[in-house]
Amino acid sequence: MGYSKILLERWDDVSRITLARPEAFNAYDLDLARELELAMESCGRDPLVKAVILTGEGKAFCSGGDIKEMHDWMQRRDEPVSALFQRLTRHLHATVVEMRRMPKPVIAAINGVAAGAGFSLAMACDLRLAVTSARFTQAYTRIGLVPDGGSSYFLPRLVGPARAAELMFLNRVLTAQEALQWGLVSRLVEQEALEQEALGLARQLARGPGLAHGLLKGLLRTTWEFSLEGQLEEERRSIVEASLSPDFQEGIQAFLNKREPKFGK
Repeated sequence: MGYSKILLERWDDVSRITLARPEAFNAYDLDLARELELAMESCGRDPLVKAVILTGEGKAFCSGGDIKEMHDWMQRRDEPVSALFQRLTRHLHATVVEMRRMPKPVIAAINGVAAGAGFSLAMACDLRLAVTSARFTQAYTRIGLVPDGGSSYFLPRLVGPARAAELMFLNRVLTAQEALQWGLVSRLVEQEALEQEALGLARQLARGPGLAHGLLKGLLRTTWEFSLEGQLEEERRSIVEASLSPDFQEGIQAFLNKREPKFGK
């Protein structure tokens, strides 16, 4: 399908989704919400795609919900503004679930501010790179709202309950360096290097063992849900499944022959 609020590109086995409302700092409006859900589902279904990048066009990754759209809905007489949030969260939450469930890594290439829903989308990714000028803020309570998009799930797990509460109640703005120190991102790069760094990482992941990556992603998800015994059982089940794969056979042969493995062949 054609998109107007995002850009979907593919290079061999890597797809990149770019939020493309730079004039609005990639604010998350209803049209963008619909398109992002469709694009993420498309990447998840495509067997040729092995890794996905999510980024923004211009100076922002995503500045959160579109305040102008919210105000316009408040003036409507046919539907309450709550109807807008019903639709926004339906698309946003379906997108987040798809990002977490698809058996391939999703990389956030955070090119600027990540606020509100943008912060949530970044946290839903498996790996996060950010430019040194990036900023992070929850921003919800500033306008009398509460977090969505999984923020109340991801943030305490990434930074701990006390820091999560500070970010959510006080809307503290984190610098990129603070985000790195707090464990919200794994590395910082200069603005001009972000695209190549993200593509390089995505290509490295795409060359890896696809089944093992999918199983690993599942293990990282269930670590918050299971007891030690339950997680050990998931690990047992996953490693047994991986041991039956052609990728495992290739990995062993490559190791014994002192060469780089060629997975997925």
